[in-house]
Amino acid sequence: MTDLTLGALYGAVTLVVMCSGMPIAFALGVVAINFMYFFMPASSLDTVTQNVYEEMASITLLSIPLFILKGAAIGKSPAGKDLYSAIHTWLHKIPGGLGIANVFACALFAAMAGSSPATCSAIGSAGIPEMRKRGYSPGFAAGIIAAGGTLGILLPPSITMILYAVASEQSLGRLFLAGIGPGTLLVALFAGYAVFRARKEYGMAKAIYEAGGAKSPYLDTEHFTAREKVEMLPRVLPFIVLLIGVMVALYGGYATPSETAGLGALLALVLIALVYKVWRPKDLSPILAATVKESTMLLLIIGMSLLYSYVMSYLHISQSAAQWVVDMHLSRWVLLSVILLMVVVFGFFLPPVSIILMTAPIILPPLKAAGFDLIWFGIVMTVVMEMGLIHPPVGLNIFVIKNIAPDIPLKEVIRGVMPFLGLMFLAVVLLCVFPAIATGLPDMMMGVKN
Repeated sequence: MTDLTLGALYGAVTLVVMCSGMPIAFALGVVAINFMYFFMPASSLDTVTQNVYEEMASITLLSIPLFILKGAAIGKSPAGKDLYSAIHTWLHKIPGGLGIANVFACALFAAMAGSSPATCSAIGSAGIPEMRKRGYSPGFAAGIIAAGGTLGILLPPSITMILYAVASEQSLGRLFLAGIGPGTLLVALFAGYAVFRARKEYGMAKAIYEAGGAKSPYLDTEHFTAREKVEMLPRVLPFIVLLIGVMVALYGGYATPSETAGLGALLALVLIALVYKVWRPKDLSPILAATVKESTMLLLIIGMSLLYSYVMSYLHISQSAAQWVVDMHLSRWVLLSVILLMVVVFGFFLPPVSIILMTAPIILPPLKAAGFDLIWFGIVMTVVMEMGLIHPPVGLNIFVIKNIAPDIPLKEVIRGVMPFLGLMFLAVVLLCVFPAIATGLPDMMMGVKN
């Protein structure tokens, strides 16, 4: 059997097993083990556990459960709601200020949690009801939270970037720095759209009211005194201290990424203990349970994905596919477009974790040969995978929104996220035209990459 035929069979069997409804981790493991049985030496089955262990025995992967613990500590406490309320108090006078407050709250929470679903759930549970109460359309309220939640895999510390650093053998610190510029760009684009959409909805509500219709809550004005605004600042200060503490430890060279993850988790637990009195065993139990559940699920997916990639490499499927792409002699930008289109298609069915670990052996060698900076590509790929989190049929954040706002029809949620998909595509174009948006900060702080 040729490598091409074997690769096609490998992909077809994977697709069939995944479409059967089997959980992703088990689907990848079943495919990998069956191909080991039929196409690899019989002794290879005796080394499955050893291979999985060796692939996962990475000090970088150790940081994942610790970052998840930090996110759970913030997400399972009133911290997310307090952060949102404080930002809203200061931005309420700006057109669309409530939408902007949600974007900023998502960005800050994402920078501490590193998880898109956690960001969606923590900020959306408070933000969506507040926006709807003030007249925002259900689709817009759902869309801005779903899109804001995607910042969790772009702004450092990002679990997705940790996995990309492992798969591509790139500097994690440089990747984290490279995510700050594009993350800020997306925050600005989302906030700009919030202002535009809010002005449009305000105008429609005003026209209906002037024509004799019902008065929308959109037309009501809120007032906060200077004292109330100042009193809200302490609610944000602990988050800023936590964020700065982690960043200084990492980029100041005081701690490795794994040590920084541990420091962040410890600071988060101290924060919720001091500010929210969350320290009793019954209070910590949901946090620890959520951490164990999410870490186990994620690490199982990672382990099976790595085994899947190992089999693909052993059978020369990934090398042959990469060589096939190179032999097509595509121009570098056409090559990039084809690869990103493939990532988009995978995003219909797979989470970012599986996409990275399954495709890295195939797509990275041709991109490196074409002269693309793999740090820059990691950021571009992350933005494209962010799109996968909010586009149907499997967009994870869409279903998180449905869980916290079940009365919003699914079609309204999907309609609400579509403009944000366009903004993310615009961000990808800008990153291609101006790569320094991603590479400028790491080059400035860590030196130009050789």
